Amino acid sequence: MIKIAPSILSADFGRLGDEVRRLEKESADWVHVDVMDGVFVPNITIGPGVISAIRPYTTLPFDVHLMIVEPGRYIEQFAEAGADYITVHVEATDDIRDTIAKVHSLGKKAGLSLNPETPFEDLLPYLDDIDLLLIMTVHPGFGGQSFMSECVSKIAQAREYFDSTGSDAEIEVDGGINRRTAKVCVEAGATVLAAGSSLFKAASMEGEIEEWRKFTFPGDG
Repeated sequence: MIKIAPSILSADFGRLGDEVRRLEKESADWVHVDVMDGVFVPNITIGPGVISAIRPYTTLPFDVHLMIVEPGRYIEQFAEAGADYITVHVEATDDIRDTIAKVHSLGKKAGLSLNPETPFEDLLPYLDDIDLLLIMTVHPGFGGQSFMSECVSKIAQAREYFDSTGSDAEIEVDGGINRRTAKVCVEAGATVLAAGSSLFKAASMEGEIEEWRKFTFPGDG
């Protein structure tokens, strides 16, 4: 089944705990947490302290996307704060393999992400070691951007690779995801949909999630 991961970047930060609790009530599968450092991307969001503060509000997995330079320095902090999936960018560190190993050593799921301009081939040395591949369909750093359709081919490449190796790694997409683009991504092979404004601004988040779950994977008809 497709997993829906609302991004709390679009939540009301004045009552963030209640917003996180709401996601469970609205039938979301994961909580997507965008961490930005103002260096790797031109914006600053939240850190381990905030994640730790909102962790008690839900039992949903925390899908923590680190858009920060040299993320290996902070893996332990995010793990201790309550992250379940910790995703780093292939462009953000020269120690990708060591960073993935550190995430696993802490009992967490390791993810790897790439920006729209980064070739899919840059990921190939690491795909057998990760639990999640996050394909950015916008330039990271800000919410509300338009979906970049040229990134869909990377979803298809990832689906082909994981199917050929028998991997059960998740393929997540993030950026400009709404009902129309979510369908395109799932049909290309995505299994997790991260979205902010299109879910938080929906008349009914639960109703919107229900519609997205109707989309089918390649070959499912």
